[in-house]
Amino acid sequence: MKQKIAHIALTVKDYDEAIKFYTEKLNFQLLEDTKLTDDKRWVLVAPPGAEECSLLLAKAANDKQIASVGNQTGGRVFLFLYTDDFWRDYRSMLLVAN
Repeated sequence: MKQKIAHIALTVKDYDEAIKFYTEKLNFQLLEDTKLTDDKRWVLVAPPGAEECSLLLAKAANDKQIASVGNQTGGRVFLFLYTDDFWRDYRSMLLVAN
């Protein structure tokens, strides 16, 4: 049996704000942005070259979910990003952070 993780759900305050952060600050690619209802969208982002797993950006729907935005792992590191050139990506992220 072969299994893999397809998506990791990440609760966000706002879809467009989150898309902007991941695509402009981290250089991720927007893979899908499909409207499901007036309030819900299916939004997938992933780093360039990602082949299996992507982030599913899920808009917080209640106060408990809003409170978890930015701290979904209790203060632990959430994701580890593999890169083929650390210094290139580090410099790029520094430029957009300022």
